[in-house]
Amino acid sequence: MNRIAVLGSTGSIGTQTLELVRCLPEQLQVVALAAGRNTRLLSEQIAEFRPRLYHSLLPDRVDAGDAILATPDEMACAEDVDTLVVATSGSAGLLPTLTALEHGKRVALANKEVLVIAGDLVMEAARCNDGEIMPLDSEHSAVWQCLRGEGGAIRRLYLTASGGPFYGWPDERLRGVRAVDALAHPVWSMGRKITVDSATMMNKGLEVIEAHHLFDVPYSDIDILIHRECIVHSMVEFIDGSIKAQLGVPDMMLPIQYALTYPQRRASGAPRLDLTRPLVFNFEPADERHFRAIALAREAGRRGMTYPAVLCGADEAAIELFLQDRIAFLDIVALVEDALDAHKVVTKPGLTELADAERWARQRVMSRSSGDAGRGSLQLGTEHDD
Repeated sequence: MNRIAVLGSTGSIGTQTLELVRCLPEQLQVVALAAGRNTRLLSEQIAEFRPRLYHSLLPDRVDAGDAILATPDEMACAEDVDTLVVATSGSAGLLPTLTALEHGKRVALANKEVLVIAGDLVMEAARCNDGEIMPLDSEHSAVWQCLRGEGGAIRRLYLTASGGPFYGWPDERLRGVRAVDALAHPVWSMGRKITVDSATMMNKGLEVIEAHHLFDVPYSDIDILIHRECIVHSMVEFIDGSIKAQLGVPDMMLPIQYALTYPQRRASGAPRLDLTRPLVFNFEPADERHFRAIALAREAGRRGMTYPAVLCGADEAAIELFLQDRIAFLDIVALVEDALDAHKVVTKPGLTELADAERWARQRVMSRSSGDAGRGSLQLGTEHDD
């Protein structure tokens, strides 16, 4: 029995995790549930799964039954929790992840920002305390599965990308994109932030940084391939020229299941790929001159220190503004680049410095935005602010 705590239980990954628990009740038990403001759904989940612990930003509105109110950090180190599922977005998942790893637990990680902001600290916590990180992203789960049973002879990682809803659009057309357009992903059903990140391709830049930390592969050996069919979730090329790929339908159930039942594989309700039907695979390299967000993220990862924290803070703030129709779609990446250019780096940062850098980036973006929704006309300089 794998006893789990789910942070972000009412979101896309959280609800799919609980669906897996329904499919595998003899292998998975819910001990703790944490959510934000969706108190109705959280109350329903508590009634169904009867966790010992719960957390909400609005606890007075939750019908918690006998469940005990706790913080995500308390859930992360609870003795009866074997695996912490981090299905939140943003930096909120960082401290619970570190706490769980410091207590030698498994962390099933869907939160990109945790490794992007503090990858060195997170991986060190796992190494020093016998903790484990089980990636939930379909791309990193695919690499993880391809590497199982292999040695360290990796030549290159290929992370695949759908290209988002605006693939092939010229800048002239992108200037008119609104939030409702960006949230309509053609393949994946995801949360609002990651859906916009998919539209800008920032999600792929963040995944490059994650892959660097998870698999200890140099940035120069990690490529992004546009694969519109979304069947091959990632590939690994080994030094002998062999390439292994993980295939599956575009659905998160299989990556979630693999992480929570590892090292076993279990039969469940996860959808299956029908190989009796004709399949066509197309791949092309992502042009990082066009997909500026990928290039910015890759460079922030190479520089390290506090640059990745600035990347995440600026991106999150810019997306908030875009979803409020206060800036144009093209302004998102422009504001992130402006923050990276203006940042005064901190060498050898700890958690405090990383949090400060992320907060500074958010404030920078908010102060630099003009509020001219839809015009893509922010006037951004490169002067360095404190």
